[in-house]
Amino acid sequence: QVQLVESGGGLVQPGGSLRLSCEVSGSIFSIDALGWYRQAPGKQRELVASINSGGNTNYADSVKGRFTISRDNAKNTVYLQMTSLKPEDTAVYYCNLKGSRSYIEKTFSPPRDYWGQGTQVTVYS
Repeated sequence: QVQLVESGGGLVQPGGSLRLSCEVSGSIFSIDALGWYRQAPGKQRELVASINSGGNTNYADSVKGRFTISRDNAKNTVYLQMTSLKPEDTAVYYCNLKGSRSYIEKTFSPPRDYWGQGTQVTVYS
């Protein structure tokens, strides 16, 4: 069973920084991409940043230049470094993994989505 455990959320003032971490454990054959999503109250969950197996990154326009996603394969961990935080960054942040549990699954099925439990980030003045 694949598990994603996030940490690093908290309270921060505007202009501050936080680093989120997401440790992946369990049996996974292939990881297509790791990413961070967020969901603010009353809003849909949205992609914040992602990094694929080739190391290519993708960011939401609202966080470009402020957030950086990275991964440490040795530690099975993906990070989201957030700087210049704004009140509108307030949300629950979720770690996401897109991947396959076996060669058969990878060959015949689209990647599965796995989610962490979420970590709250609150930017207040």
